[in-house]
Amino acid sequence: MTDLILVVEDSAEDVEAIERAIGRSHPGLRREFLRSGAEVWPRLTAPGAALPGLMLLDLNMPGEGGLAVLRQVRADPAFDRIRIVVFTSSEDQAEADACYAAGADSYIYKPMNFALFQTVLSQTLDYWGNVARIVVPPPGDSAAQT
Repeated sequence: MTDLILVVEDSAEDVEAIERAIGRSHPGLRREFLRSGAEVWPRLTAPGAALPGLMLLDLNMPGEGGLAVLRQVRADPAFDRIRIVVFTSSEDQAEADACYAAGADSYIYKPMNFALFQTVLSQTLDYWGNVARIVVPPPGDSAAQT
């Protein structure tokens, strides 16, 4: 995973909590915050823009919501390597199912207690950061292939 995480979150309180939690558990991780779903596509497609290894995506935002962002990003193979974790306050199973169907790598409920919030976020970054570092060579590029 690149050392860049893109956080898409409209709530100022959640942005502050995420910033504090990541700063404590993963201080070396670069963080970039977008406050709406409408900002994601221009950010990802900007010429020369560094792509994040991981995107934490809020689901319920005014305007372009997380599900629409997820579908748009997953429709473009150029962004296949970005791990997308929906990090939301919604416990609705139908919403979780829709996110997985649209290509979410994970769907995680945001705990209200900050200590638990920090633990869940830290474990999410540890897991998905390691998964994003696994590089599978294209066919023909591996010495193991004959």
